[in-house]
Amino acid sequence: MTKKVYVYRAFERFWHWMQAILIMFLAFSGFEVHGSYSFFGFEEAVMYHNIAAYMFIVLIIFAIFWHFTTGEWKQYIPTYENLTSQVKYYIWGIFTNAPHPTKKTVLRKLNPMQKLTYFGLKVLIIPIMVSSGILYMLYRYPQRHEIKYLNIDSLEVIAVVHTLAAFLLVSFVIVHLYLITTGETITSNLKAMFTGYEELEDDEHDVKNLKEKK
Repeated sequence: MTKKVYVYRAFERFWHWMQAILIMFLAFSGFEVHGSYSFFGFEEAVMYHNIAAYMFIVLIIFAIFWHFTTGEWKQYIPTYENLTSQVKYYIWGIFTNAPHPTKKTVLRKLNPMQKLTYFGLKVLIIPIMVSSGILYMLYRYPQRHEIKYLNIDSLEVIAVVHTLAAFLLVSFVIVHLYLITTGETITSNLKAMFTGYEELEDDEHDVKNLKEKK
């Protein structure tokens, strides 16, 4: 039996959509700075890219605070339980109408594969993007203020790392867009991230724990 459950809170939805918008804009303006095409013009693209980057950093700070104060960070701890079954489901089970190997609940929003992917995104790809981006933006500033131990001799390595991380992030977005369609219906996951509500099976254990948490 299923019922409509409030799964995604207001800030969670705001963070999700603002992050998506900023990542797409950063990719669009960033690849123009990289020389892939011309739309804004180089100087304007750099300016817009930097503004969006600072907004992204502020969003990350608020998201980290929210995740730790609400305990939602626990959702992203990787687990190997049902991982193999989940991989098999995405490879061929989903195309044969096989049952989903992991039941989604309020306290377990992510399946094992999603946990592993998001964990890598949050502790590896995004930190590399942000740190390399900050070095990129602050290039020449250390020399100007004579902070010698922060001197950067060349942007080449930073640029390569930043661009590689950008490709990985764009790849994640593409895969994420596909996985959105793998819910109970093609649009159910998308609707849930707009409204916060999703049709889930009853789980008395999770409901009890959620009430105690509140």
